[in-house]
Amino acid sequence: MSSEEKDAYVPSDVEAKWQKRWEERGTNTFTLDELRKAERPYFNLMMFPYPSAEGLHVGNIYAFTGADVHGRYQRLRGKQVFEPIGFDAFGIHSENFALKQGVNPMDLIPSNIRNFTRQLKRTGGMFDWEHTVDTTHPSYYKWTQWIFLKLFDAGLAERKEAPVNWCPSCMTVLANEQVIAGACERCGTPVEQRRIAQWFFKITRYAQRLLDNLDHIDWSESTRKAQGNWIGRSEGATLRFPILEEGGAESGEVVEVFTTRPDTVFGATYMVLSPEHPLVDRVTTPARHDAVDGYRSEASRKDLVARQKIDKTKTGVFTGGHCRNPATGEAIPVWIADYVLMEYGTGAIMAVPGHDERDFEFATEFELPIVRVVAAPGEGPDTPLTEAYVGPGALVNSGVFDGTDVRESVRAVTEWAAAHGWGDMRINYRLHDWCISRQRYWGPPIPIVHCDACGPVGVPESELPVILPRVEDFKPDASGISPLARVESWYRTRCPRCGADARRETDVSDTFLDSGWYFLRYPSTDFDDRAFDAELTNTWLPVDTYIGGNEHAVLHLMYARFLTMALHDLGHLDFEEPFVVFRAHGLITKDSSKMSKSRGNVVVPDPIIERFGADTFRMYLMFLGPFEEGGDYRDDGIQGPFGFLHRVWDTVLEAGDGAPDPDVERKLHRTIEQVTQQLPELGYNTAVAALMEYLNAVRSGGRAAVRAEIEPLVVLTAPFAPHIAEELWERLGHEHSIFDGANWPAFDPAKAAAEAVKIAVQVNGKLRGTVEVAAGADEATVVAAARADDNVSRHLEDMAERRVVFVQDRLVNFVVASTRP
Repeated sequence: MSSEEKDAYVPSDVEAKWQKRWEERGTNTFTLDELRKAERPYFNLMMFPYPSAEGLHVGNIYAFTGADVHGRYQRLRGKQVFEPIGFDAFGIHSENFALKQGVNPMDLIPSNIRNFTRQLKRTGGMFDWEHTVDTTHPSYYKWTQWIFLKLFDAGLAERKEAPVNWCPSCMTVLANEQVIAGACERCGTPVEQRRIAQWFFKITRYAQRLLDNLDHIDWSESTRKAQGNWIGRSEGATLRFPILEEGGAESGEVVEVFTTRPDTVFGATYMVLSPEHPLVDRVTTPARHDAVDGYRSEASRKDLVARQKIDKTKTGVFTGGHCRNPATGEAIPVWIADYVLMEYGTGAIMAVPGHDERDFEFATEFELPIVRVVAAPGEGPDTPLTEAYVGPGALVNSGVFDGTDVRESVRAVTEWAAAHGWGDMRINYRLHDWCISRQRYWGPPIPIVHCDACGPVGVPESELPVILPRVEDFKPDASGISPLARVESWYRTRCPRCGADARRETDVSDTFLDSGWYFLRYPSTDFDDRAFDAELTNTWLPVDTYIGGNEHAVLHLMYARFLTMALHDLGHLDFEEPFVVFRAHGLITKDSSKMSKSRGNVVVPDPIIERFGADTFRMYLMFLGPFEEGGDYRDDGIQGPFGFLHRVWDTVLEAGDGAPDPDVERKLHRTIEQVTQQLPELGYNTAVAALMEYLNAVRSGGRAAVRAEIEPLVVLTAPFAPHIAEELWERLGHEHSIFDGANWPAFDPAKAAAEAVKIAVQVNGKLRGTVEVAAGADEATVVAAARADDNVSRHLEDMAERRVVFVQDRLVNFVVASTRP
């Protein structure tokens, strides 16, 4: 390259040039025709961001860059990579910020999206800006409402009253995952419990399929494990305990419980109902009403998460009522306690304090009977219990089942209970139906009309979208009713079925519904008459690779799987799992501390990009540590990638023609092999290290590189630093984009083959010969070659080997002792 072409590397100039050129050429965008005719389609998806007023933070850039590196690598291997981006812009975060700032979210969100778009373009992501989505736009939430109607028509959506976590400050329902230590994760206010009519999707119908498919989907192990635990399959039995009248006669009503240990029923000495259980009033005697009502009121002020804590002091109240233990025939007292939840199992338990930790603590606290019904080897039926015993053993104090090993007793007792009509085998799941309604303003209206005569009726598809009206007074109140309920001109309507006066549903849908299907919309944003085009969907989906945060393991990812399964069953999709591969990225710390505003250690991308350039920033983030684990951001660490890119620039501009140095060429092909293996596995940090090591080899001794040595490095660097790669590729004489065509360098095993090295062979520290082997040969190979040497073999005769000392590429030493008498 001539001297006049050589100039300094100025990242801002290079990046501005190529971002403009990508946009002008449509380098990263697909036309509708190109989407239809793709021969090697590859859908590379990243979790679309919530557009906060603060803008993108370094955690966003870390996640997006890792996904973009993967997509650019696939493109360099010849795939037609579709990498869209969008904005998850509805929800309480936006609404609360708008309230705080005194602005309407309809004004706030477009401004935030413009800022996010600017920042995302500046990072050099390979985003298709012609196929973006904004969940707050009617053209998008029209189809969110359409999906709701499809599930509603299929019986998968219903409105029912249920206990929920309620934040009195945010004035909305919270999922269990949004309650931290009894307080709202957003504002820190203590959470209460309310019973409110909500819309639910019946995800529990899909619990077993969601669980079974975890065995074969290629997802991060931590994510699959989290989903499996959240679904929480347990096998056991439903047992029915007759309710007794005050005189002791059976009333004809029963308390039903689910238990995974029906074999311990002989040790059930009391019952516990959830304070919300519908039979509490039925079993409570007049003398106990005040105490029971007071306890129920107190329990309602606790959130569902806090009530499940194992280490909290047990509280409860005796109802005055009794049930009959169907196994023993004895009357046992019925209590209520907040550690029993209406939303798990049946909302009632048979308490077996001898063999359940919580029941033992409760029985000890309230001096209730504790009976041993399982004895460990060496123990008997009367061996005292100082704590709940949960180990192996045999049944005792259990009638005809005494002596039955616990490995057989569950089945045996369940069959006995079923034969006598008070029990049945059952499978239970921890997973609950998905509550999708929110009593807030900033969300898609639920497309339902309530008619006194017809009940809930779906809005006709021809009338979609149901537009969210602009409401200036959108602050929620303590009533638990959406602000839309204050807009009479909006909610008053006619029943689509009978024409009578009716009322629109005033709750809005959860933002997780918006994000549960957005990936389906991306290829079909050119259409306003269908949610997703069948031909394009079959070409591009399911998603090839999805990269995102593991904090979404049991919410977004679970809901996306459910919606895909449901739409598949309803005939709208040809696949039931949305993502072929999912990988969870790690998290970044700052100087070994979690980033937070209170610590003042949040890393803002804009000034870093301004100073060092996006390519340097991208490469540094990928160099921090294993991508799936995260790393520690240190301000001075960015200098390494910054210097590396400057040296790449200088080396390319100084390179001449000629044959490559054999040692450098060998190093090149080893580097190609390593990087080619590591990029698909997201091993970015070690791949970057390999690129740096190779550049050092190219520049060693102050020698000038030749084109054949440095051009492949430009391509290997391109996924991490696309702007400088494009510029250097052009300066090397190429007219098309480095990302157009399969430009990834080919690995040649012959050129990577190691040179031969001579290994010194010693016997008891004395040189007895040398052998020639390939550099890097392992110990077994070198030792075998050494033994085959005639002189070495002679010195090993009649010797007992004590050990072998091996130093790779240098020596092997046999430590021996004579066996002669």
